[in-house]
Amino acid sequence: MIGSKVLFIGYVWPEPNSSAAGSRMLQLIDFFKSTGSKVTFSSPAKKGAHVFDLETIGVHQQEIELNNGSFDTFLEKLEPTIVVFDRYMMEEQFGWRVAEHAPNALRILDTEDLHFLRYERELALKGKSKADKNALLNSERAKRELAAIYRCDLTLIISEVEMDILKEVFQVDEKLLLYLPFLIKISEKKEIFLEDKQDFIFIGNFIHAPNWDAVLALKETVWPLIKKELPKAKLHVYGAYATEKVYNLNNSAEGFLVHGWAEDAVEVISKAKVMLAPLRFGAGLKGKLVEAMQCNTPSVTTTIGAEGINGSYNWNGFIYDNPLDFAYAAVSLYTEESKWEQAVKNGHKILNMRFDVSVHRLNLKTAIDSIQEELEQHRTTNFIGSMLLQQTTQASKYMSKWIEAKNKK
Repeated sequence: MIGSKVLFIGYVWPEPNSSAAGSRMLQLIDFFKSTGSKVTFSSPAKKGAHVFDLETIGVHQQEIELNNGSFDTFLEKLEPTIVVFDRYMMEEQFGWRVAEHAPNALRILDTEDLHFLRYERELALKGKSKADKNALLNSERAKRELAAIYRCDLTLIISEVEMDILKEVFQVDEKLLLYLPFLIKISEKKEIFLEDKQDFIFIGNFIHAPNWDAVLALKETVWPLIKKELPKAKLHVYGAYATEKVYNLNNSAEGFLVHGWAEDAVEVISKAKVMLAPLRFGAGLKGKLVEAMQCNTPSVTTTIGAEGINGSYNWNGFIYDNPLDFAYAAVSLYTEESKWEQAVKNGHKILNMRFDVSVHRLNLKTAIDSIQEELEQHRTTNFIGSMLLQQTTQASKYMSKWIEAKNKK
């Protein structure tokens, strides 16, 4: 079935060269376009410096406003058959309007990652949370995010770890969830010339707190250990929205080179011999590490970094949480050709076995078709969702209308 008109409501405008979230959004848009759907992307956010021009791929772009009835008019005119919310915050803002003005539209939430999980892990790093079951169950963010999940007809979960948390800790009905990782088109294997690769690399959007934390860990702990063993080595740090504090870490004498935004992330990752990603908190899937596999660039990362990516398969490099082990693994991977080549092969296997776009697209289409065929019954059996929609919609609705009225004064 799939919708003839699909509306995306984005938290931000997609920037695929800046973040994994931007790439994820384009993958979902591409899926719906492949079904013959007419896609419209809307967002209340200002467009960033590296925004992707969706018009070039036949997607209509529409700016929308928070707490403004103009969105209702736009919605009624568009008559979407499917609405995709990009992150729970957009469902909170616009979900009640969609339910009221496009009641028959299938409502899909793409979490990107579980925000409450990432937040609790950040608190745990600071000694302010245990990030255990009790902490998650008492999290205010979890209550908001779970409410959005229940109010939607289907929620896309990018990591199996997060699927397990939702089902086991929060007892969410599996019928409301779909495991949908990155949708990667597996390309033919290209011949790898090791001599064309050199140096280490880190890449990540600096608006995202885990990336800034990882770069600090590299600068203060990991890189000095690596540099001691490999005096001529260099680490190239790339990332969108690097601020002065990031550039201040640049030190050519230490081989710690901060470049800022990479116009072509694939190109710079492909040139590097090893990616370093000592991520100490986070959630979802780390796009930089999957992209490194696509670029035949092995990596050294942490348990958090690798989470949800490799499943039961060997990592394309090494996974260590201890900085000393992390550094020595990086040196070993960089200097021992046999380990490096095996790591590349491991990456190919992970991509082929876990991220094949044809497999996951079929799963997504099957899930959407199944719900669309019995949408009324699906919503009836989701009593918690109906209850939350009825209660929280009223609160959100009248708060929004109050803000709108206030803004008109």
